[in-house]
Amino acid sequence: MQRVPSEQSDLGRFEEPAVLVLTSLAERPRHGYAIVKDVETIAGISLGTGTLYATLARLEARGLIEGMPSDDRRRPYRITGAGLVLLRDRLERMEAISRTGLQRLALG
Repeated sequence: MQRVPSEQSDLGRFEEPAVLVLTSLAERPRHGYAIVKDVETIAGISLGTGTLYATLARLEARGLIEGMPSDDRRRPYRITGAGLVLLRDRLERMEAISRTGLQRLALG
């Protein structure tokens, strides 16, 4: 069975950074620098500025995150209900793939 992606759920080549950003925002709203630091902590991956802001723009355009009012020059973002649904789907799929891969490695 093949999944038919909707425009909202088709993240294309930005899927990995999108999942990382959504995971960071699932805890609480954050601005760009705080997202980068959180992703480094949870995944050991350093998102470049271009990748981060392109990912934020795509997620916001799809209604998966939203910008919040800012008191200073840093704009915080928060995950939306649609973003939570998509994140849960992606993480459950990744967990199933990981579990199967680890079982197969154990057999080998």
